Amino acid sequence: MAIQTSSHKVLSPKFYLPVGYTNIGSAFHLSRASVAKFFVTPTAKSFCSNRYQDNGSFLKSRVMRPVVAANKASSGDKQEDGRYKNTVDLPRTTFGMRANSAVREPEIQKLWDAEQVLKKVVDRNNGGVFILHDGPPYANGDLHIGHALNKILKDIINRYKLLQNYKVHYVPGWDCHGLPIELKVLQSMDSDARKELTPLKLRKKAAKFAKETVMTQMKSFKRYGVWGDWENAYLTLSPEYEAAQIEVFGKMALEGHIYRGRKPVHWSPSSRTALAEAELEYPELHVSQSIYAIFKVTHVPDASLDFFKEFLPDVSLAIWTTTPWTIPGNAAVAVNPVLLYAIAEVHPLVEDNITSKTSNTILSKTLRSGHQKLFVVVASDLVSTLETKWGVKLTIKKTLLGSVLENCRYIHPVGGTECSVVLGEGYITTESGTGLVHTAPGHGQEDYVTGLKYGLPIFSPVDDNGKFTDEAGQFSGLDVLGDGNTAVIRFLDEKMLLMKHEPYKHKYPYDWRTKKPTIFRATEQWFASVEGFRRDAMDAISKVSWVPPQGENRIATMTSSRSDWCISRQRTWGVPIPAFYHIHSKEPLMNKETIDHIKSIIAEKGSDAWWYMPVDELLPEKYRDKACEYQKGTDTMDVWFDSGSSWAAVLEKRGLNWPADLYLEGTDQHRGWFQSSLLTCIAAKGMAPYKSVLTHGFVLDEKGLKMSKSVGNVIDPAIVIDGGKNTKESPAYGADVLRLWVSSVDYSSDVLIGPQILRQMSDIYRKLRGTLRYLLSNLHDWEPENAVSYDNLPMIDRHALFQLQNVVSSIKEGYESYQFYKIFQIIQRFIIVDLSNFYFDVAKDRLYVGGTRSPTRRSCQTVLAAHLLSIVRVIAPILPHLSEDVWQCLPFKFVMADGYLAKFVFEARWPTIDHQWAAMPLEDVGFWSNVLELRTEVNKVLETARTGKMIGSSLDAKVWIHTSDRELATKLQQLCQASNDADSLHRIFIISQVEIVSSMEDMSSQDIPYTGHYDTKGGNTIWIGVSSADGGKCERCWHYSTQVGTFAGHPTLCGRCYNVIMENQPQLAAASAS
Repeated sequence: MAIQTSSHKVLSPKFYLPVGYTNIGSAFHLSRASVAKFFVTPTAKSFCSNRYQDNGSFLKSRVMRPVVAANKASSGDKQEDGRYKNTVDLPRTTFGMRANSAVREPEIQKLWDAEQVLKKVVDRNNGGVFILHDGPPYANGDLHIGHALNKILKDIINRYKLLQNYKVHYVPGWDCHGLPIELKVLQSMDSDARKELTPLKLRKKAAKFAKETVMTQMKSFKRYGVWGDWENAYLTLSPEYEAAQIEVFGKMALEGHIYRGRKPVHWSPSSRTALAEAELEYPELHVSQSIYAIFKVTHVPDASLDFFKEFLPDVSLAIWTTTPWTIPGNAAVAVNPVLLYAIAEVHPLVEDNITSKTSNTILSKTLRSGHQKLFVVVASDLVSTLETKWGVKLTIKKTLLGSVLENCRYIHPVGGTECSVVLGEGYITTESGTGLVHTAPGHGQEDYVTGLKYGLPIFSPVDDNGKFTDEAGQFSGLDVLGDGNTAVIRFLDEKMLLMKHEPYKHKYPYDWRTKKPTIFRATEQWFASVEGFRRDAMDAISKVSWVPPQGENRIATMTSSRSDWCISRQRTWGVPIPAFYHIHSKEPLMNKETIDHIKSIIAEKGSDAWWYMPVDELLPEKYRDKACEYQKGTDTMDVWFDSGSSWAAVLEKRGLNWPADLYLEGTDQHRGWFQSSLLTCIAAKGMAPYKSVLTHGFVLDEKGLKMSKSVGNVIDPAIVIDGGKNTKESPAYGADVLRLWVSSVDYSSDVLIGPQILRQMSDIYRKLRGTLRYLLSNLHDWEPENAVSYDNLPMIDRHALFQLQNVVSSIKEGYESYQFYKIFQIIQRFIIVDLSNFYFDVAKDRLYVGGTRSPTRRSCQTVLAAHLLSIVRVIAPILPHLSEDVWQCLPFKFVMADGYLAKFVFEARWPTIDHQWAAMPLEDVGFWSNVLELRTEVNKVLETARTGKMIGSSLDAKVWIHTSDRELATKLQQLCQASNDADSLHRIFIISQVEIVSSMEDMSSQDIPYTGHYDTKGGNTIWIGVSSADGGKCERCWHYSTQVGTFAGHPTLCGRCYNVIMENQPQLAAASAS
């Protein structure tokens, strides 16, 4: 029987080349795509993992070698007389195969705390300072999987920097003020209790709730394995933090960047406060009630009269709006001066036709009445669109530029007063609407700017609850987003001013806390004038390193276009804006003396003092005689100003390196913490608070869907780590499996997690643990003094160190570039799969039966020790518990170059570069690539022979090889005759004999039952034959040898085993006596 292999490499083993020589593998990460195809799931159950799935049963049999016999003998099973069982060096270790993470990880964390490991490492490190400044999460509930992703990413980076000899100072923080916490307190109280609630009582309850939540969240973060200065965490409610925040506010105010003004802001009726852009979300399915309305023209300037005189008094301005409730606040109609407008006559079509075209809309009275003469001014480009929309025929009578319309006057649709047509800017287009914009300066930012240009009144007849005030006349008391909106539409229809009313689905700003729509409303607020330092902010953005790079464009776009920042809030739980108001004039009193005095009070007593101290004590000495003329303000600062001041309150005040080396948060923080920190720091210091910014995406379920309790797809990190009530459905994976998942995802976009992914992560973790256990167990009798020098190592061992060195370098590149998924890829492919399937597999022979003190075993142990010490340190930032567990089971002491005994893995620092290991000639690297490829092809023919029942184990076989490549044949022949047994080709193939055939003609007389061949990349053909091995089977190592039966007293041993036995007579004597 013969086999025919394909002419190209099918299963050539991957191996690692020098950095710069070739790229290591392809990118591997989890994203929205299906996760099933991404994981290699090795099937071997021993320490090694099986990559050759086609040859799975054969490879399983090939490892059933002398170690099996020795295990049987040592456990009492009959295996002849067990004469040589004590001469086999079996693996031994106290390191368990099962992680038992729910118990072991907390034990390791207690060990770190008891021994103050973090402090020791930081104190000893001398390679510079690294500051990752923590963005504070809200102290308002339990942690979710997004928190876990964020904090674990930070910890991976910090732990890597510790291994790189940096002094890492990581101060965790919490955002403790604001509406989310205030709402939590209010929700916990009944209506009677709320009535008795004073501002001071509410603040005390909010502070208590926040502090309790901080302790709960802190416990969870610690369980994730996150290292930090937990004893000195920063809270935005602490007096020292609040005082630093007041100082930042004061600097900005004194520089002229803070002002009080009446202008439209995002207002949340459900929260009864102004909101910043970062406190909004924009659902796409909001439905507004849109209308087309007409405002009757009453006056035209003399310069424009020729365009209008034949149409007066029947001409009207047509506008479109999605907020009919703002019509009472109308002050003007804006047009684009360069757009072409048309005066068009309206011809209603037959009603049946109208209805059919507008069946989803309400037909207005204006169109139903068949008005005899109606002319409308609309953008010329929109005439055909409006004909379809309104179900009418529009006949263009005249066209004119928008500039001609300036200063035309019309009757206000509600108030009856005359208003003017004004010129707007580029925001007036023909993309939608009519080309004319209803302008209410009290209800829109662009309207406000236009209003300032023309001196228009800023009229906003809406109260804090989102209801019309008495200024709105007949609409007073109506909810502007509800019955008020409907009432305005009905009024316009009754007045024959409505052309069309229809629902309009679009994005709309919602309060991100209450999930209810907001409105634009002009109120007296405090603002930070971004215009005063916008250019400096843009320059600073360009000097920051953004990861991923697109983050720069995102924040630059937001910063360049943002309006002034509304920093005041009408809430109780927060840091007060330190302003006093004159009782009669309402003018604010706020200067350096008053701000400094308030700062000193808050630094000592906390911000509660603003609520319980009288005005005369809050004012500095020079103003106390006039205290009766002033009252303190009730506004508090936007919580983004709170957290945005952390660079001052934490980095500056605690003497940490500033600016920070890194800020790391979710991608939504480009408009949140990243931006608020940038703006406050630029305004107060003239520079960015960070050198680099890293952002990550959101966490979705395995199908790419947003997590929801109602859907039942929420992944709770606490349950992932410690397990749920149903241990089969929710086993306790431990923190390291969760951390391994974090390392596996490409966080630059949204990431996936779910039960299937966690099971796969657990499987990979288990195999990695098995690999480390293999290393530990085969070093049980090794000490550093047993190390073999590099020059005396076999070639196979030098190649293994070459691979190791390049893997360590590649992993370091992954950490430095924050591309942790590439590290995960290397861990999975090299450490778990490739290393186990080749080097570890081949090494077992000399480790177990090569002789305890033999040079080949000691050289192998030297390589294993190098792998263990390197692997355990390079994975430590991701899997700190596993690494420490391994380190505590080291069978030897690890002493640093300076003589320091590293008792803990993070004391050992990053593996040093060994240039000798990395200096293997490329010619030798290429040769070993050929050997590994050849080994794969040999395994295929061996599997065929096993299937044909000619062999059982691979040791039953002899392999014949012929190649037309003379240079390769010579090198393979050299391996066959290697003086060092570890480099022998038959050891590498795990067979009993191998012969390099110089000519196929020599094979005509040989009985070779199984053959195969393949073509190399160089175009050479390699022929492979398999026959039964020559000689007898050695009782001790199971290799076949013609020497078996030639040694007196030990007739069942081969030459190698005989020499080992003779060198180990005491063990043999013990075996005989037992």
